[in-house]
Amino acid sequence: MPVSYKVDQEQRWVHTMFWGEVGLADVLSAIDRGLVDPQIASGFAEIVDLTEVTRMDLSDEDLHVIANKSPFSLTARRAFVVPEDSGVRERVHMYEVLRQLQGETGIRVFGTLDEALNWVAPTDPAP
Repeated sequence: MPVSYKVDQEQRWVHTMFWGEVGLADVLSAIDRGLVDPQIASGFAEIVDLTEVTRMDLSDEDLHVIANKSPFSLTARRAFVVPEDSGVRERVHMYEVLRQLQGETGIRVFGTLDEALNWVAPTDPAP
């Protein structure tokens, strides 16, 4: 299965990584694991790293199924890391719109892991 994740309990965020060819079963498996993992709270932030995905085989219907499940709250910060020239970006944007229609406010798409990490777990204290 081309997916794994790490939980940072102290910073309260999850780093989910996908690679290779990703299909509906892979994404649903990751979501289902997150829903039952006692280390993950719904208010945690998430970085979804898609930089190593070579193909995302998800139909529009698949995206609707995925958008209806999430271990994260509607206000949790969720950063998707997708290279600018990736064909995956279109699928991620459709997912983002579907989640926004359900009231989710915290999804952002970034081109690099550093940008995503800065947004999810900033190291500079707030003014």
